Amino acid sequence: MTMLINTLAAVAAGTVLATSAFAQSARDIRGASPYVAIENEPVPRLIVDPPLPEGLAIGVYWAQYRVENLRIVPVFGAGALQASPRIGHLHIIVDDLPWWWADASDNNTVDIAGLPPGEHKVKIALVDANHNVIPGQEVTHTFTVPESAKTTHEHHGN
Repeated sequence: MTMLINTLAAVAAGTVLATSAFAQSARDIRGASPYVAIENEPVPRLIVDPPLPEGLAIGVYWAQYRVENLRIVPVFGAGALQASPRIGHLHIIVDDLPWWWADASDNNTVDIAGLPPGEHKVKIALVDANHNVIPGQEVTHTFTVPESAKTTHEHHGN
């Protein structure tokens, strides 16, 4: 009986230790609460995965991303630079064209469809609310859309 009690106690202790070692708070996963200003905020970071091959095969650039120490929201202008936690959005440039677009959706994937076969370049920059690039937070992908890619896409709806 003593052996059974000791075994059960060891299992219970192991379960408690394992649960505490892997438990993470909401803050650990989601970041700081938007209700409290953050003193000495760490530098924002942009992490972008390579484009998904399944998309390139059909002439579509899909690249998943995430950011750290910045919230992507559709808020713009000099006044927003004082917000804490820090806010911003993405600028996306295709093939070095002179124009870009802002993505403030935070949907975790940049989606560019209709790319013709051949080599392309996509630059994704993390910017503040006033459109200034955060130093060192640009990712450029150079990739090839295969000749076999379907370059027209049907739109469903209406």
